[in-house]
Amino acid sequence: MLSRLRDPFTNHRHRRKFHVARVALALTLTFAIIHVFPFQHSGWALVSTVMVMGNLPHVGGVLDKGRQRLLGTLLGAGLGLTLITLPLPLWGVQLGALTGISIATWVVFSNRHAYSGLMFAISLLLVIGGGTQEITVALWRSLDVLVGTLVGIGATVIFLPQKATDMLRFMMADNLDRMARLYHAHTSATAAPGVDTRTLLKSTSGLLIKQRGLVEAVHREGRLSREEVDDLISLQRRMLSTIELLLETHWNTREGHERIDAMDGLRERQHGLARDLGTLAFKVRTGQSIEVHITPFALESFAGQATHARGKDGRMLFSPSGYLWLNRELARLAEDMALRLGSLTRLPSKRLRRRAPRHGLHDAPSLDSKEGSPHGQRHS
Repeated sequence: MLSRLRDPFTNHRHRRKFHVARVALALTLTFAIIHVFPFQHSGWALVSTVMVMGNLPHVGGVLDKGRQRLLGTLLGAGLGLTLITLPLPLWGVQLGALTGISIATWVVFSNRHAYSGLMFAISLLLVIGGGTQEITVALWRSLDVLVGTLVGIGATVIFLPQKATDMLRFMMADNLDRMARLYHAHTSATAAPGVDTRTLLKSTSGLLIKQRGLVEAVHREGRLSREEVDDLISLQRRMLSTIELLLETHWNTREGHERIDAMDGLRERQHGLARDLGTLAFKVRTGQSIEVHITPFALESFAGQATHARGKDGRMLFSPSGYLWLNRELARLAEDMALRLGSLTRLPSKRLRRRAPRHGLHDAPSLDSKEGSPHGQRHS
């Protein structure tokens, strides 16, 4: 049972339920601590536990937020204790607090440490109170915040942990899978039934936005750096933009469309590229080493037909050349993605490879020409 609960596929599928359970457990532990030990102002411990976990179900996010909360709390409380222990008048304490908060706000403005700045200001104001706060009260409030923060971090790391790296992995695999379906639907002789390209485009773009929000959390977990995650997201975005251009391709003349359809072997190469994207998605999802060879989309065999294409009026047709270039660009980006993923030695996961067969993920997927979607992959 414990092995199943720690299964990354199961954890990802039920991440909402597990997050609720983690928050409830963390609050229970905090309640127990403040009940057993004589903590004063203990409500701040409970608030801190909830604040540090918030709506972050993954380890990296809580580690980052907890680190910022601890840093801001220690610095704010330290300055507050300094101000109230010095022989300063009330206006001096308030002026010192105002100066410290102004500096902190300036330093963290529009950067990823904004939460530290917020906690610095809150902790400082809690400690000084109205300017005549007793040191014992300030120390108790600081200790409450630290205890609540540590409990939240501990519960997230130990109890059914959800890794931000795994969330990024599953989102990326879903995106590659959807792009394979979109491209295959576009290149099929007839429209693939049941494939709503507009909905798929919207959902794929949404996952790109969510991946962007995981950059710092993945970096905190220590498997991928910020630059590596940024590169993967950028490649996905460029691939999706290329596919969207292909989907929105319109022909000025019927002759250009007919010339593309008459190119022998073009559709087979397009379907092969769609299968390669599906295979890449499968390997990412199952934690395997990325050794996918993307066949280059060579244009030499079609160059003559494209460059010498003319309409009935004798004018050159430029649309076939542009269309072929978009296909070659997509293949180039897919090859860059495969090479980039293959170079990330810390991305493959033994846990995923070991658990994948239990979720029906045995073999690399094939592409069903009737439905236009990679088969053999079950989304978790």
